Amino acid sequence: MRWIEVAGALGMTAVAAGLQQSPPAPQLPQAPGMPSVPAPAPPVVQPPRFVVVVDAAHGGDDTGARLSGGVLEKTITLGLAARLRSTLHARGIEVVTTRQADLNLPPVSRAETANEARGAACLVIHATATGSGVHLFTSSLTPTANARFLAWQTAQSAYVTQSLKLESEIDSALAHAAIPVTLGRASVEPMDSLTCPEVAVEVAPLVGGHVTTAKPVTDAGYQAAVANAVAAALEQWRSDWKQ
Repeated sequence: MRWIEVAGALGMTAVAAGLQQSPPAPQLPQAPGMPSVPAPAPPVVQPPRFVVVVDAAHGGDDTGARLSGGVLEKTITLGLAARLRSTLHARGIEVVTTRQADLNLPPVSRAETANEARGAACLVIHATATGSGVHLFTSSLTPTANARFLAWQTAQSAYVTQSLKLESEIDSALAHAAIPVTLGRASVEPMDSLTCPEVAVEVAPLVGGHVTTAKPVTDAGYQAAVANAVAAALEQWRSDWKQ
């Protein structure tokens, strides 16, 4: 069985705190006339980075769904991921993307990229022709305690509770932007192998209503509204993460 070695943000913080609070090394007595030797400087501990991982689903010969106008899902997800990356960068948030071209990446490669980045949040981007607004999914795995070694394809179980909190932040931000939201649970790759709080964001057309105007998934203004709302949620997530 394949295992993933992880180090949670809390654990890293605990280590950092312990290093910072260690008393200085005592000065050794010096012989008369000998110059004093300064104690070695304590090691510099870098704080953990706040990184968002964005995974554009599908790619290459894995085209995904066919949307209105014959547009392929793989094209929409790549464009949405690029738009979200730019929006997050504008807010000073570091982003790692798993796919930047029309490539068919296996789930293992996507998960490895995300896990190596030690993301504070991971988003898997999808698109669909059915429903209205944005569908948010978290893993349906049963929550488990975190551990240094987590079994591949079930690693997300240690992060489900955090993933649900992240989903709630994104849900609130989308609702504030008057974008309908549907919540669900699913266990699909690479979601179940990610060692970070993660949410699958599936963008559907916007159906016209009392406060919304009908817009297809390809509408640039609609995509921008979704990206801005998700970015606002991640900015709040970063604020909570630093505390």
